[in-house]
Amino acid sequence: MTLPHVHLLVNHFPIIGTVIGLCLFLGALIGKSEDLKRAGLVVFLGIALLTIPTYQSGNAAQDAIKNLPGVSADVIEAHQNAALLAYVFMEITGAFAWFGLWQFRRNSRTGRGTVSAVLILSVVTVGLMANAGNLGGQIRHPEILSGPDAPPTEGIGHPRLGLSAAAVGGFITGVRWVWPTLQTLHFMGLTLLMGVVFLVDLRMLGVAKSVSFATLHRLLPWGMLGFSLNLLTGMCYFIGAPNQYIHNVSFYWKMALMMCAGVNAIYFTVFDEPWALGPGEDAPLRSKVIAVSAVVLWVGVMFCGLMLPFIGNAF
Repeated sequence: MTLPHVHLLVNHFPIIGTVIGLCLFLGALIGKSEDLKRAGLVVFLGIALLTIPTYQSGNAAQDAIKNLPGVSADVIEAHQNAALLAYVFMEITGAFAWFGLWQFRRNSRTGRGTVSAVLILSVVTVGLMANAGNLGGQIRHPEILSGPDAPPTEGIGHPRLGLSAAAVGGFITGVRWVWPTLQTLHFMGLTLLMGVVFLVDLRMLGVAKSVSFATLHRLLPWGMLGFSLNLLTGMCYFIGAPNQYIHNVSFYWKMALMMCAGVNAIYFTVFDEPWALGPGEDAPLRSKVIAVSAVVLWVGVMFCGLMLPFIGNAF
C-alpha cells in the first residue's frame, strides 16, 4: 500500500467524522447531556489526529496523478489550498476539544468559553471540509462541475478566501531565517512535550509515588502546548518541502507512531483510573502498561524523526 492508497482510504473520514462530532455536540447542548458532550469532544479530537495523515498523504496522491491525462493542475491546486485551510481549522478545533476534555476531568464540566469555541470552530470546519472534499472530487470526477460544458477551472471556490500552500511553502524555504526558527521552536515544543510525558509515565511506573496524578494532571496543558508547537512547525517543514517526506519510510513510521501516541494520551486526559491515583498509591497494571507504551511510542517518534536524513531520501 502506498500513500496515495492511504489517502483514498482515509480522505472521507475527516468530513464524515466532523459532521458526526458536530451532531453529537449539538445533541448534547440541546439535551444538556455531559456524556454526549464528552463523546463529541472525543470525536473531534480523534478526527483532528486523523486529519494529519489525510492531508500529508494528499501530497503523495497529487504527485502520483498530476501528469495523468485529463487532470487539471488548477483544480489540484484549489483542492490543496482548500484542504490546508480545512486542516488548520480542524487542528484548532481538536485542540479546543482536548482542552474541554481536560477541563471536564478537573472540574466535572467544560467551560462555557470552550464549548462556544468548539461549536463555532466545528461549524466552520464542517463547511471547509465539505468544500475541500468537493474540490477533491472534481479532480477525477469532472461530471460534478457546475455545468456540462464548464471547464475544469470553474466552480473551484474563491482563492481569496483560502490559503495558498505554494505561497506558504515558498515563504518557509525562501526566507533564510524561517527554517532555523522553526527548528528552534520544534525543539522547544519537544522539550515541553517529553518533559510532561515522562513525568506522567514515570509516576505511573512508581517513581515519585508521593505525588498524586491530579497534581500532574495540571501539567498536561503544557504538554499539549509542546505537541501543538511540534505539530505546527512539523507541518511547516512538510508544506515547505513535501517531497522530502512523502517518499521516506522513516516519515511513515514517525506519523504512525505519533498517531498511536496521540490516542494513548487520551487515556491520561479522560479516564478515571489514572485520575483516582492518590499520593503513595500504586498505579493499576493497565495504567503501567499504557505508560510503558507511551514511552516506547514517543521514543520511536523521536528516533524516526532523527533518522529522516539517514533512512530514505530526505535532505
